[in-house]
Amino acid sequence: MRLTAFLSMAAKAAFPKNYRYGTNRPWTVAAKRRNPPAMKRKKIFVEPIANEDFSVFKGDTVEILNGKDKGKQGKVTQVFRKRNWVILEGLNTHYRYVGKSMDYRGLYISSEAPLLIRDIALIDPTDRKPTEVEWKFTEEGDRVRVSLRTGRIIPKPIVQRRDGIVPEQWKDGPKDTNPEDTLERTYLPSLKTLEEEVMEKLGIQETRRHRTSFWY
Repeated sequence: MRLTAFLSMAAKAAFPKNYRYGTNRPWTVAAKRRNPPAMKRKKIFVEPIANEDFSVFKGDTVEILNGKDKGKQGKVTQVFRKRNWVILEGLNTHYRYVGKSMDYRGLYISSEAPLLIRDIALIDPTDRKPTEVEWKFTEEGDRVRVSLRTGRIIPKPIVQRRDGIVPEQWKDGPKDTNPEDTLERTYLPSLKTLEEEVMEKLGIQETRRHRTSFWY
């Protein structure tokens, strides 16, 4: 496991009880504006989906089943597993003015709104039509998504990270550490002091003893 994975695990935020979820990071100004101190709202219940049962990933091509863009296909750019949300590139957009002031009407921008998992369907790459999927295991033991309509495997998308690295295509360089070397145990704990370990390694025998001391 690389350092970025450890940092992502450590950076998981703990949300308060009445937190209002959105598409902004919790530490941003926009998220804090939606969650002022002492604000209480009605809780919105979301049916939890286990991580191993989640079948939509970033980079998948899906089709919208409900809403104003029903029937359109798009690429998943963001996935919010805590809220069962996905954001599609250029679809389900909302338009609004930003930066409005007294003598300036603001900048008219568009932003994609999230869609629920139940409102989209994965696209089968064989015929480009929406389908339901289920998880199955291959003969090699790999867990894959299978289309219920055609029985074909829908592979996971290959997504490029922000630093430009594709994990599935990464090859270790001369300065990278192999996973086998990382798991190798090279340190054995000991109760000896540094001086005692050095003497043992060099074969030095200590014959001197401390003087006997007495308590009065």
